[in-house]
Amino acid sequence: MKFGVVTLFPSMVEEALKHGVVGNGFNAGLLKLTTYNPRDYGEGNHHSVDDKPYGGGAGMVMTVNPLRKAIKVARCEHREARVIYLCPQGEVLNQKLCNEFSSSKELILLAGRYEGIDHRVIELDVDKEISIGDYVLSGGEPAVIVLIDAISRLCSGVLGNPKAIKSDSHSDKLLEGPQFTRPREIDGLSVPEVLLSGDHKAIEKWRRKQALGLTVTRRLDLMQGLELSFDDRELLKQYKREIKS
Repeated sequence: MKFGVVTLFPSMVEEALKHGVVGNGFNAGLLKLTTYNPRDYGEGNHHSVDDKPYGGGAGMVMTVNPLRKAIKVARCEHREARVIYLCPQGEVLNQKLCNEFSSSKELILLAGRYEGIDHRVIELDVDKEISIGDYVLSGGEPAVIVLIDAISRLCSGVLGNPKAIKSDSHSDKLLEGPQFTRPREIDGLSVPEVLLSGDHKAIEKWRRKQALGLTVTRRLDLMQGLELSFDDRELLKQYKREIKS
């Protein structure tokens, strides 16, 4: 998959994506990143990319021409790509959107700075606005990194074990249950016996119960619209009884 990123801080994005399974994906040629700096198309002796907002107010706004020129170059090299603007006003990112984006061959991601970008760029050049949460960052680069990471791990070959995706939190709207590894006991806390039993059906049932219970107690909103089977409802009842006891 190919990512084009329009950013004033290319190295910030490039360095962050050199590590872990995503970094391996880039090294293996499964993923490709190209950055486009609006400052290369800035105006005047200082290559200015921002100006005071019309109507007054604090801060500066990224100007139209440098942004549009950078996006135009990115579009020439990513002809099938949608332009995604990372901003607080966008649709909040979730796993469903990540799955949707991962089916694309290429994406252009736009990272804003300062008080944001001139709205006419959004109207003329942006296909979708995405937020990674209800908070404000000093710039869109961290959000771009988050989005690329979330999408990349869904791309074929990037994860060493693709089956891991199926058990991730949010893969089926549920949170992933607790995980354990060696040692078997620490400070009086032991690994649940079922995980040591070798009974794969019992282990799968236990993990499903934990996922259901954890989601209900921590993120009840995720359960909306989720139809539970009879077995799921029984597992949830068991979980609630165990919590009370």
